[in-house]
Amino acid sequence: METVRITTPYIKLEQFFKLARICQSGGEAKMLILSGKAYVNDEKETRRGRKLMDGDIVSYENRNFLIRRDGGFDGDKTASP
Repeated sequence: METVRITTPYIKLEQFFKLARICQSGGEAKMLILSGKAYVNDEKETRRGRKLMDGDIVSYENRNFLIRRDGGFDGDKTASP
């Protein structure tokens, strides 16, 4: 699993695909998301404005990305405290 670090409370799904260098433009990210190939926390996501927060997991083409906000803890959000 790859970790993508953010410095804000959230990042929109469309912005994430550009930050992770999966897409080069917003238009390309929009088409990818609308194609139904993006998953957030194991659920198909077609909203490009979906807010991703610390601990969310984005999946696309057999790649998994863990969203981490700087200063966040290690592990995933499904783990028990």
